[in-house]
Amino acid sequence: FAGTDGFLAPRDACQATTQVASANWLASASWLSACMPDGLLIDIGSTTSDLIPFAKRSVIARGHTDQERLRYEELVYTGIVRTPVMTLAKRVPINGEWIGLMSEHFATSADVYRVLNKLPEDADQYPAADAGDKTLIASERRLARMLGMDVEQGTTEVWYDVARYLQECQLNTLMDACTQILSRTELDHEAPLVGAGVGRFLVAMLADRLGRQYVDFNSIFDTTLVGDDLNSADCAPAVAVAALMQRKMAGSLTLQSGGLA
Repeated sequence: FAGTDGFLAPRDACQATTQVASANWLASASWLSACMPDGLLIDIGSTTSDLIPFAKRSVIARGHTDQERLRYEELVYTGIVRTPVMTLAKRVPINGEWIGLMSEHFATSADVYRVLNKLPEDADQYPAADAGDKTLIASERRLARMLGMDVEQGTTEVWYDVARYLQECQLNTLMDACTQILSRTELDHEAPLVGAGVGRFLVAMLADRLGRQYVDFNSIFDTTLVGDDLNSADCAPAVAVAALMQRKMAGSLTLQSGGLA
């Protein structure tokens, strides 16, 4: 899949690496824009978050390369598994005081969401920061280490509050990107947020705060294409490529204003 160039044979794709590289986000948005008139697709994964606006059934992203997308906040390097905790905040409130976080890779966002009991099953496919266990107590211990503390120096409630504050910081980062993109005049002021990825529970929270409708990618995708046992929203780009290819084979895949429809 080569974005606006459509599908290429493998031998041709080798000569079009610029078009093929990192085009997965465009597959999701291109398929979605043919199903809904407008909206903001937010795909939050283990490592990054893609924010892709579409209007009048066309993708209207300003960036294409990773550098461009970072510039326009259509790519935000934060996710629910691999993001180092030290990038989420400079300090956290604990026991009535602000404590600075260590600038060390002692804990990740997977620890945050495990403590909050929000980490989806099978989402954490990478070793923990200390290569240790992936249990509640182990995640609490890693968060405590970020503060120069032992886990025994706090209660379960204390570490839960620390994790909740770190989630809030991550949400604020995503909220800033959302509001910047939603301020574009091409988007209707009631355009919904469409959530995809293993971290899409955060998209639902963003939609609630923004007073916009939340639409889950799973509610739109036809599961008969991939089977009922596959969670389409968790791997939206992959299933979108399959759907786009099916549409191409049916003869209805066309280019439309910089997006595929």
